[in-house]
Amino acid sequence: MHELEQKEHVVIGVDPHKLSATIEVVDQHERFLGSGRFTTDRAGYAAMRTYAKAWPERVWAVEGSNGAGRPLAQRLLEDGEQVVDVPAKLAARVRLFDTGHNRKTDARDAHSIAIVAVRTRTLRTLQLDGELEALRMLTDRREALTRRRVQTVDRLQALLAELRPGQAKRDITTGQAKTILASVRPRDIAGKTRRRIAVEELAELVAVEAKIKKATAELKAIVLERGSHLMDLHGVGPVVAARVLADVGDVTRFADRNRFASWTGTAPLDASSGEQNRHRLSRAGNRRMNHMIHIAAISQIRLDTDGRAYYLRKRAEGKKPLEAIRCLKRRISDAIYRQLLEDALGAVDTGPGGHCGATQESSAVDLPPHIDTSDQPLPGPAQPTLRPAPMLRKTDTERDLEPIP
Repeated sequence: MHELEQKEHVVIGVDPHKLSATIEVVDQHERFLGSGRFTTDRAGYAAMRTYAKAWPERVWAVEGSNGAGRPLAQRLLEDGEQVVDVPAKLAARVRLFDTGHNRKTDARDAHSIAIVAVRTRTLRTLQLDGELEALRMLTDRREALTRRRVQTVDRLQALLAELRPGQAKRDITTGQAKTILASVRPRDIAGKTRRRIAVEELAELVAVEAKIKKATAELKAIVLERGSHLMDLHGVGPVVAARVLADVGDVTRFADRNRFASWTGTAPLDASSGEQNRHRLSRAGNRRMNHMIHIAAISQIRLDTDGRAYYLRKRAEGKKPLEAIRCLKRRISDAIYRQLLEDALGAVDTGPGGHCGATQESSAVDLPPHIDTSDQPLPGPAQPTLRPAPMLRKTDTERDLEPIP
């Protein structure tokens, strides 16, 4: 959390884009001090920092520091600047209640971002973590390699289906592809060309799979070096654990497991209508995290795990498959949040053999009996897991958003 208590501090609101960044400088009384638009290349970035040196005590407020604003925020952190993250929703609210009929321009966005930073004392202060940034890049790289592998396999299967009609396999391995190619010797020019391209696709597939294997090993090594025990949870492998660590960052920024579930998109939404009372999966939140939790849920269902037993129990209660998966995903989200907290606080309780995944405290489904959040559209307050946050006064924006009596 950032504090702007000294009068010398100014806030630089930044509306980042790939090729440009628009800034506005305000003081603690929201008085306009300066503005500018700079390119994001080396010369433009240097000019922006030179312009900001007029205010020695400054805080950069960057919108979407985990998204479009990440590259610029990381550059500022590497240069020793103080940077806070401004959620896009808060900036949009300020712009909505500001003058100008909610017109959206880069200059207005920068102004809204700066105002949010001045009025909100609970913004997350970013910290430079090279290892975590490397983990994020490796995770993105592996996901790109996985997509490339799928495309290569599709092309290879199409070629093999033409070389061996009626004998195509749905899930083909590199060894099976080699056997098929070794058994065909076309004599026409089209067949020879088809086989040559198939051999090239197979070579590319072998290379991609080797890179995926190497990337997975790197991710596992980094996850273990960071002291994370996420992989002790059923269905959470190196890729899922790496994505969780890279996207979550500091888990203490979430007040409780309910906030974490809302961020991961696993907090159920009420979809009742008339006499029908049901809930559905949330489409909000971090979709990549939601996908990782979905992978863990499907892995648990396919294997003989407590998650599978929980899923079957929900199905026996009359829930549809997607509803049962929703319940399991919420439980997995709670387990991940609890494990992240334990890792952050250094209070991991391991069971026999040093594995905590089979214990009740770390299992994705065996929560204490008095906790049953997956059946409620809006879960009740959780037991406090962090020290209580200090009472904060409502900002002007929050007061504006309250309904008129």
